Amino acid sequence: MPPQKPAADAGENEPTPTFSESLAAAAKQSGLGQLAPGETPSVRVLLGAIGGVRGIIESIIPGIAFLAIYLPTHNLLIAVLVPAFIALLLVVIRAGAKSSMSSAVTGAVLLAITAVLTLITGRAVNNFVPGILINAVGFVVMLTSILVRWPLVGVIVGLLFGDVDGWRKDAAKRRILTIATWLWVGLFAIRLAIEVPLYFADNVTALGVVRLVTSVPLYAVCLWGTWLLVRGVYAGDSTMDDPSADSETD
Repeated sequence: MPPQKPAADAGENEPTPTFSESLAAAAKQSGLGQLAPGETPSVRVLLGAIGGVRGIIESIIPGIAFLAIYLPTHNLLIAVLVPAFIALLLVVIRAGAKSSMSSAVTGAVLLAITAVLTLITGRAVNNFVPGILINAVGFVVMLTSILVRWPLVGVIVGLLFGDVDGWRKDAAKRRILTIATWLWVGLFAIRLAIEVPLYFADNVTALGVVRLVTSVPLYAVCLWGTWLLVRGVYAGDSTMDDPSADSETD
């Protein structure tokens, strides 16, 4: 008998995702992507999109810990190491619970970079530099996407609903999705307008409070507004309820 070929690995026959499929998968990981196309906006749905109660708590605990330690003691080493340790602990807890770790790992890496930068420079105010840079990048990316007539919210929504460039040919959709992108430009602009002057004024207390107030709350408001605009422009569109509808009408 001829020798039998070894069985192929389970993943060997799986097709490699195309570039557009990879982009669509990435879009689904965004806050907007966490809102199922057929969902009606509600507090429960919005909470899920921003990581749930657990995700919110995990995102604000390190910032609170930094302020709680630094303000009364001015011990920079402990003030930056404790939040970094908390972030690492959150990753371990999520790993033990076998839940999604992407946001926790991202947060831990960011806090590690922040701790190194702060300790090297010896300035507590530099604890907020990575966040300011992220806001600056977000502002530039969102604004540039509008200027080149590919508003980023439209790109994400198009990938989610299988309407990759169709929305650009529809004046109403393009206009609303551009407005939705302006919401995010405004979010980043507000954060920068408040945080940058406080950074140069070396006001650690105000920066810490502003960071807590403008992080989750403003993000949630912006995400909610974006979703309402998207729902409005796609109302009655079959792709809103079933992104694969177009492919099944053959």
